This record gives sequence, structure tokens and C-alpha cells, in this order.
Amino acid sequence: MLKYQKSKFSCVIVSVFLCLMTYFSVLSTCNAKFFFNRSTTTHSSPHAALCKTAGINPKVFSMALAAHQKAYSQGLTKSRLLTVIDYSKPSTEKRFWVVDLNKNKVIYHTHVAHGSGSGGNYAQSFSNRPGSYQSSVGTFVTGGTYQGKHGRSLNLIGLEKGINNNAYNRRIVIHSANYVSDQFIKQHGRLGRSWGCPALNHKVAQPIINTIKDGVLLFAYFPEANWLKNSSFVG
Repeated sequence: MLKYQKSKFSCVIVSVFLCLMTYFSVLSTCNAKFFFNRSTTTHSSPHAALCKTAGINPKVFSMALAAHQKAYSQGLTKSRLLTVIDYSKPSTEKRFWVVDLNKNKVIYHTHVAHGSGSGGNYAQSFSNRPGSYQSSVGTFVTGGTYQGKHGRSLNLIGLEKGINNNAYNRRIVIHSANYVSDQFIKQHGRLGRSWGCPALNHKVAQPIINTIKDGVLLFAYFPEANWLKNSSFVG
């Protein structure tokens, strides 16, 4: 009888121990999820607020941040500024942003033209080929300035082979243009188009060029399948 009671007592002790282990395991998992989610929310909420305020697609901005992080880690940029173009938006919308990542603040938000070979109000085709008059997608870094037929302009260096690495030789640059204006949109229902360059309104072109020259990352987005599949910056 005594042995039976000891055995029964031992079973109870084991059962209680197992229940406590299960309880603490579940509690630990819940706490981990709580702190992880809280941390994620804390870090993402400033960017989410910025995207909402500035009208940036959060998915596009997330990809741009990833590209910037990779370029920064490789020493391709040392700047904490990030320029984003969303070519999936029509030219009638402001789709060009310059963001200060340290301050989590949009410095510029303005219109930008695309190439005449890329489409009308909506850009649909993109190329790395000289003579295509099409814009290029992908990750770029800004170079120096020069005086050209459009005035003081900013060189762009494409970082993605087969996607935009011909940008410099194609003379894909940031420059001002009189066909980038609200007045042009009212008259034609779209912006004018360049030969592939991200052209800006003449009122903001020079301040923007001064801000992002010499090594600032520029991320030009469009859901172009070949780029999204093969890019080492967004993959």
C-alpha cells in the first residue's frame, strides 16, 4: 500500500512538473513574440508615417532602403540621403523624393519626367540600351555635375549590370526641363518626356542637384520582372 502511494505521489509530481514546464514555455514564447512585434512596430512606424505623409508606396520604400543598406555596406555610398523614383506612378503625380534617413524626413517631393521611349503618361518600357530613349530602373549613385545643353546637370552611375550600367555612357542625367511643370500637365494631360533622363522642374532642379550630387543613392522603381528577378540589390 505504501509503495502504491509513493508511486502515485511520484506520478502527481511529474505531472505537475510537466504542466509547469509547458506553462513557462508558452509564456516565454508569448513574451518573445510580444517584444519582437513591439520592436518591429517601434522601428517601422516612423517609416510608415513618413510613407503615409509623403505618399511613398511602403513596398517601394522598403526596397529602396534595402538597396541603400546593401550599397552602404559595400562602400558604394556614404551618404544617409536616399533618392527614390516610382515610375509605376503616372507622370502627372509627384513621384520623386529625396529622403534624409537620419532625420526620417522628406526634403524634396516633386514631379519627374521619364523617357519618350518608355511611354506616355505612364512609363511601361525600360532599357539599358543606347538610343532607346527609354528610362532605366534600378539602383544608381550620383556623380559630379557638368554644364550641358540643359544647364547644370548631374551624372548618374548605374550599379546594376545589364539593367542600368550604361547610364553614364547613355548620358542619363538629372537636368531641368521646361516640360516638367503643372502648366504642361494642364495643357497636355501629362508631363513632357526626355530622352531617358529623370528631368525635373527648373525651379527645383538646381537645389536638388546640389543636395544629392557626389555619391547619393538613387533608387528608380518599376515592377519590371527581369530586374526584380535578377537584381542583387532588391533580391
